[in-house]
Amino acid sequence: MEENNIYERTINYYETDRMGVVHHSNYIRFLEEARCHFLKVMNMPFEEFEKRGITIPVLAVNCEYKHHVTFADTICIRVIVKEYNGVRLTIGYEVKDKKTGKDVIIAETKHCFTNKELRPVNLGKYCPEFGDIFKKLLKNT
Repeated sequence: MEENNIYERTINYYETDRMGVVHHSNYIRFLEEARCHFLKVMNMPFEEFEKRGITIPVLAVNCEYKHHVTFADTICIRVIVKEYNGVRLTIGYEVKDKKTGKDVIIAETKHCFTNKELRPVNLGKYCPEFGDIFKKLLKNT
């Protein structure tokens, strides 16, 4: 798992519930961490989007929980660009337990690109260099 699109994270005690497993709501945060990391290693950090007046709101989240992890376990999150059309973006996530290799969750998030007034924009026209990166990533999946 040495690819740029892998984000590794160790589970903190406070992220577990009374049963000692990661509370389901925390996975949404882990996905966002992985997405931010992915954009950074692809030379498109969130800060650059914001400097250019672009926001990337989340439109939908879908998670299928497969196996639990607990305190001190390490998860590896693989990020995949599944769809991109300039205005909308779908990111897929494969979350695995590093030690066992078991699938923890399979998820996706849907996004759009907006300006500061939250009006949709075509990233390819607004910021062509970032649009080109997403097109290339989409072709490589």
